[in-house]
Amino acid sequence: MQSMRLGFGRRGIAAGILVPALLAGSALGQQMVAGHEDVSLQKQLTALAAKHHGHVALYATQLNTDKTVGIGSDTPVQTASVIKLTILFEAMEQVRAGKARWDEKLTLAKGDAVSGSGVLTFFDTPLTLTLKDVLTMMVIMSDNTATNMAIDRFGVDAVNARISWLGLKDTHLYKKVMKPATEPMPADQPKFGLGKTTPREMAMVMERIGRCQLAGAGEASLPGDTAICDVALKMLKNQFYRNTVPRYLEKVDSSETGSGIASKTGSLNAVRADVAIVSGKTGPMVLSIFTYDNEDKSWTADNEAEVMIGRLAKDIVEAWSPAGLDGKALVPGLGLSGSVGDGAVGASK
Repeated sequence: MQSMRLGFGRRGIAAGILVPALLAGSALGQQMVAGHEDVSLQKQLTALAAKHHGHVALYATQLNTDKTVGIGSDTPVQTASVIKLTILFEAMEQVRAGKARWDEKLTLAKGDAVSGSGVLTFFDTPLTLTLKDVLTMMVIMSDNTATNMAIDRFGVDAVNARISWLGLKDTHLYKKVMKPATEPMPADQPKFGLGKTTPREMAMVMERIGRCQLAGAGEASLPGDTAICDVALKMLKNQFYRNTVPRYLEKVDSSETGSGIASKTGSLNAVRADVAIVSGKTGPMVLSIFTYDNEDKSWTADNEAEVMIGRLAKDIVEAWSPAGLDGKALVPGLGLSGSVGDGAVGASK
């Protein structure tokens, strides 16, 4: 199915509300609603997203019920730092294959640090860190310098090969963060910057991490898979930036009780995004929410796009898990039968 862009904003309100209704009886519309679409929730989210001064694209699914909702789920969007999930997944696969170790040493050389999110740019160099520490900084604080260290370790080509291995068609890592490209770029790179994806495809990456599906289709799991996924989930559960998906969902200090949300955020001036596993008491959910062309470009806690993502996430989770979250269930496999080692991915159906 071709990707479809549903825009919301001052000029897109009428179209955002009417398009799904007009398509409902068409072949394209039938494709869009396949997979146990929650029609009532879909209408609720469409109406909410129509109020945003920018564009909203999202895909969400409850993994144990196959319920889905989506707005422009196959729209290619700027990833910002969300693309770092694919780097993390490649690292997990290389550790699994014995080509990398969590405790191997990486060195940050003088002059290699870049600005933006993170703290490594403020540290004295040369600085030696373990691969696990580098990836932890990349995920938890979205550290740009750590991200470039990870890209240097694995390579842009290896990450993109892994993306292809996953079967993703509209996801791509273009280059290092805040560094000029060292090779010819695809024609669409200026439009997307660091990376591109769709809400559905990035949900697939997060789902594989949560289900601990490191094996390819038809391959068996390995004894160490669960331990690898546990390392990654601990990083994602300790996400530092919590003003988007967790905004209205976690009302306790998750550092003490254990978070029920594992996520990776991404932010640019006119972009805010969050892709998360939310462990509900009625079953785990994957929420992949992107906003772009946002009018509010501020960097405050009350940025309109961040509030919008929080409200969308709240509506989804309250509809599918009204009893709330269960942080204890946010473990490799997510408590789903046939997850660890099974090459099939629910979100890709």
